[in-house]
Amino acid sequence: MEKAFDIQEYMTKGVERVVSDALKASFKDPKESAFMLGFAAASAAASRKRRKAEKKGEHIPPFLIASITSQCHLHCAGCYSRCNHATLDTEPVAQMTDEEWLGVFEEADELGISFILLAGGEPMFRRGVIEAAGKKKNILFPIFTNGTFLDERYLELLDKRRNLIPIMSLEGKKKVTDARRGAGIYERVIKNMDALHERGLIFGASVTVTTENIRELTSEGFLEELSARGCKAVIFVEFVPVMEESKDLAPGEEEREYLKKEIARLRAEKPEMVYISFPGDEKGSGGCVAAGRGFFHINSHGGAEPCPFSPYSDVNIRNSSLREAMHSPLFMALQSGNILLDDHDGGCVLYEKRELVEQLMAGSACGVREKEKEPALSPAV
Repeated sequence: MEKAFDIQEYMTKGVERVVSDALKASFKDPKESAFMLGFAAASAAASRKRRKAEKKGEHIPPFLIASITSQCHLHCAGCYSRCNHATLDTEPVAQMTDEEWLGVFEEADELGISFILLAGGEPMFRRGVIEAAGKKKNILFPIFTNGTFLDERYLELLDKRRNLIPIMSLEGKKKVTDARRGAGIYERVIKNMDALHERGLIFGASVTVTTENIRELTSEGFLEELSARGCKAVIFVEFVPVMEESKDLAPGEEEREYLKKEIARLRAEKPEMVYISFPGDEKGSGGCVAAGRGFFHINSHGGAEPCPFSPYSDVNIRNSSLREAMHSPLFMALQSGNILLDDHDGGCVLYEKRELVEQLMAGSACGVREKEKEPALSPAV
């Protein structure tokens, strides 16, 4: 008889693998290795908290995605957030305060959440929030940044708070990166990578995978150049189309299978870097892990959403606890139904089946569509 899929076991093993890979990637740097050993112990303790909660019937995801601002100074072609009118050129009104975000981080620590991905907009605009995150040493905070907003003060903060890991966005090499992000952006990102490397600071790269650049992003030349510059993690984010004319850029079954095999090969042959795929192999994870199964998203105004690509919320953490938010009626309906398990063309199943999600929202008396009221931001900034 086939063993039933265990989401807690799957996610815990995923966390353990990421931590193990991070230890391997940092072993040549004594200061970084010392931090990662400490974090490994904290991560193990967090896993025990989650397992204990699971035995009592409560599922706690090990990850959160927190879009701490909707402000950004770049206008990347095809930006998901811009297309949904969620990203602004100026500081938004009534976004979550530094203190409110610190409260989220503190409760996440108590619950046993090990990773909080800081996204935007451009998260580096929120120095106060990032400083607050740095105080929570039991949690690793990858900061998904466009890589252009890095100054001496940030370098000093990152040196002091090793749980803050900048993950800088590239589309590949210079030609393709500048074509999407703007002229000169590639050189600025590379310059800041070099500045981080000179200080011995760990950082990673986030690459948006499309049908056009998937071969370049997995090529020996591209990855070896990143490694030589000191990059310790590569996060492959599948492109999610928001316009009909860009659907052909979304990875299909063939591309996802290719990426899965390449990541497995890279993990075995090149352990000096950590390799993560988002959303990753959903078949292997028993379906989509959004909506609290493996993670959920908090937008810059506090709305708790299934994921950055599904901007719907029926609860706001400004007037509820994090625990209450992760058990919202919308999340529970998504977890108990079949939407998260459904086959789809690629990218995000919730975005592709957004009409079904809207129907679930319509059944909630207090539900509001966050897309219309509060920004929903992508980790691929």
